[in-house]
Amino acid sequence: MKKKTRVKIQWKQLFPYYLMMLPGIIYFVINNYLPMAGITVAFRKVNYRLGIFKSPWCGFDNFKFLFASGQFGTMIRNTILYNLCFIIIGTVCAIAVAILLNEIRSKIASRFYQTIILLPYLMSWVIVSYLVYAFLSGETGFINNGILKPLGLQTINFYQEQKYWPLIIIFINLWKNVGFSMIIYFSAIVGISNDLYESARVDGASRWQQIVKITLPCLKPTVITMFIISISKMFYSDFGLFYQVPKNSGILYPVTQTIDTYVYNALMNQNNPGMSAAAGFLQAIIGFILVVAANLLIRKISKEDAIF
Repeated sequence: MKKKTRVKIQWKQLFPYYLMMLPGIIYFVINNYLPMAGITVAFRKVNYRLGIFKSPWCGFDNFKFLFASGQFGTMIRNTILYNLCFIIIGTVCAIAVAILLNEIRSKIASRFYQTIILLPYLMSWVIVSYLVYAFLSGETGFINNGILKPLGLQTINFYQEQKYWPLIIIFINLWKNVGFSMIIYFSAIVGISNDLYESARVDGASRWQQIVKITLPCLKPTVITMFIISISKMFYSDFGLFYQVPKNSGILYPVTQTIDTYVYNALMNQNNPGMSAAAGFLQAIIGFILVVAANLLIRKISKEDAIF
């Protein structure tokens, strides 16, 4: 009887928390688990008249278009290298900005800078693409008309020149997304106990030494978690960044074409959802493998910092 009473008491105490979890659970089931039935599209030749589940099976034929394409190597190279740059440069810049914000003593100034830095993250890629076009346009762009022409330099048609776009893509991604990562690292820094810094000051540690010996080591678990999450998206690319910003310019494909943009263009031209589903399925499998591999590597280096 005592056991039953305890269970009832625990259930009453935990019921509000389960109730709070319910909307999130419903969202995950509807948004993440129910669509998993659509995985079969990757292995079917979709016939709209018959429907998804009655369409004939085609095995791995939908995967062939990725590997048979002459652009497969370019897509993989661009997708991986850009993501590596985003992870490394984005992490370093986000931590640096978070540390600098933590050094600001005025709450008003700190909130102002947080808002300004986070604002680009809240913008649509459509808006960002127009802002970029306002700067890079060959005829009306600010860089050509406001900087190069007054200096007597030759103007640049950015949307026809491949060599500039790797730097442009990396810079725009950093400008737009560093605010979100910064907030995560900033919240981790705020959570570090002040006792550690007070002890360091008593021992005569400079501010730089406090950052190196206290702040950065305490950020290690957060960095590892963000790293594993980023690794899982190594074979994905931000569609808005690689499609909207370069205006889907064909001449820029060698430096802007990724798996996602190629699949979209193929889907629009061939109207074959099976191809798109196959690419998504392949990306998900590779992402899962990369997460497991990254976590195993971290377990070998520092077991307590691994996620699972």
